[in-house]
Amino acid sequence: MRKIITLILLIFISINSYSQSDKELILESFDNYKNAILTDKGKLAADFVDSRTMNYYSTVLDKVKMADSLEIDTMGIIDKLTVLTMRHRVSKKDLLSFNGKDLFVYAIDNGMVGKNSVVNAELGDVVTNGDFSKAEFVVNGQKTPFFFHFYRENKIWKVDITHLFLLGTIAFKKMVEDSGETENDFITNILEVLTGKKPSENIWKPII
Repeated sequence: MRKIITLILLIFISINSYSQSDKELILESFDNYKNAILTDKGKLAADFVDSRTMNYYSTVLDKVKMADSLEIDTMGIIDKLTVLTMRHRVSKKDLLSFNGKDLFVYAIDNGMVGKNSVVNAELGDVVTNGDFSKAEFVVNGQKTPFFFHFYRENKIWKVDITHLFLLGTIAFKKMVEDSGETENDFITNILEVLTGKKPSENIWKPII
C-alpha cells in the first residue's frame, strides 16, 4: 500500500511540474490574440478577449444604432471614432443584425482594430492577483508605463482591450492637437483617408 501511495504522489508531482504557470498561460493567450489581430481573424481573436471587451462592443453597437449627434459629441474620442467608423464602413443591414460579438469579429476581419497596438508589442513582467493579472507593455524591446490587463474567465486568461483605450486616447488627442483641426473634423478626415470615401452627414444620425 505504501508503494502505491508513493507511486501516486510521484505521478501527481510529475503532472504538476509540467503544468503551465499563470504567466506562461497569459503570454500564450496574448500571442494568440496578437496573431489573430495581425491576420484579421475575428472569431479567433474573440476567444482571447474578456467579457469587458465584449460588453464594450455591445454598448458601442447600441450607440451606433441610437445615438444622435448631440450624444456623440459628448463621447470620448475613442468611443466617438468607433461609432462613426462603424456607421461609415458597415452597412445598416449588417449593423441591425449584429450583436456585440458580431461587431467585434467584423471589426477584426476587416482590419478596423489597429494592428499598430500589437505589432511591436510584447509582455514584460506579469503580476497576478487571483483572477486578475497585469503585464508590462513592452514596445520594440522598451518598457512603457502602460500595462495589458488580463482576467481569468472560465479558467482561461483573456485580455481586456478596453484598458488600452487610455493609451489610444492620449495618442489621438496628441494627433488632433498637432493637426490644428477640431476633433470632429480630424475624425471625419481620418475616415476619408482610410476608406477613400468622404463621410456623409448620416454618420451623425441614428440608424433606427
